[in-house]
Amino acid sequence: MSTRRTFIKKGSLGLAALVFPYSSLSFEQYITMESNKNFDVIIVGGSYAGLSAAMALGRSLRNVLIIDSGDPCNKQTPHSHNFITNDGKAPSAISNKAKMEVLKYPTVQFLNDDAIDGIKTDMGFEITTRSKKKFSARKIIFATGIKDTIPKIEGFEECWGISVIHCPYCHGYEVRKVKTGILANGDGAFEIAKLISNWTDDLTIFTNGRSELTNIQIKLLAKKNISINEHTIGKIEHTEGYISRLTFDNGDSTPLKALYARVSFTQKSEIPRELGCEITDQGYLNVDMFQKTSIPGVYACGDNTTFMRSVAQAVYAGGVTGSAANMEMIHEQWTGL
Repeated sequence: MSTRRTFIKKGSLGLAALVFPYSSLSFEQYITMESNKNFDVIIVGGSYAGLSAAMALGRSLRNVLIIDSGDPCNKQTPHSHNFITNDGKAPSAISNKAKMEVLKYPTVQFLNDDAIDGIKTDMGFEITTRSKKKFSARKIIFATGIKDTIPKIEGFEECWGISVIHCPYCHGYEVRKVKTGILANGDGAFEIAKLISNWTDDLTIFTNGRSELTNIQIKLLAKKNISINEHTIGKIEHTEGYISRLTFDNGDSTPLKALYARVSFTQKSEIPRELGCEITDQGYLNVDMFQKTSIPGVYACGDNTTFMRSVAQAVYAGGVTGSAANMEMIHEQWTGL
């Protein structure tokens, strides 16, 4: 027989289910995470690579915590391409759907926070977040991405990922056969020009200062009608991120529709370096074919490990990473018998 107290309790739970901004499953996972500080794997970074790794681990019955602060490098990119079944979708739509699918696995939890410190322990690793929470795990996966160094050119940041782009495979088709520029110099400019010439025959290299191209390179570029502009860029004129014109410090200007740029970068998280993970000469985390870093028990995947910056590549690498981490734990269990 139901008492008045039981009725009130049940009614309150029903009301909470209606007004809570996430599903009861998510709430249950949140409570589990708050009470459980020890995991098989902590994944730092919850975008494409991190979520893909989490799915492989969740399907392997591993207790996983994803820590992510919600600040992806492609946050202002309107469309993602060259990822089969998701071509042309907004990057956020892809990651939101992925997160929903991953969190259906009850052993996977998600924490909206920023991992700021990590140490090696006798049992594995300990991660501390900005909100001063501490979690431990046997394995760590860094899917933390990179942070682009934006040139000090007015309008560049507003156009980055929209009409100032890094990859023709991701964005080239959408700006095919239009007036296109390359912001680069020297050997790098020459190699990029060879690549981009496949998408447009109206191409200019903007060296943003004195050209470092060799005479042989200049002659080869001229044969392809690729011009070279050595003026210093003062401003990128645009409308909501879409380029209309470049203006130069000397007062000249030129119309433009798209600009390819290879900018420098830094690792978004310093924790792998602090743990002793090797960094390549190009600035990426050094990993093997199973996405293992130089530190046992530490894996990395996604943009922090490769120049191939694409959603498809990140998803693939995350799947390899999750599977490899699970296999390593299985091996440790059997060798410990």
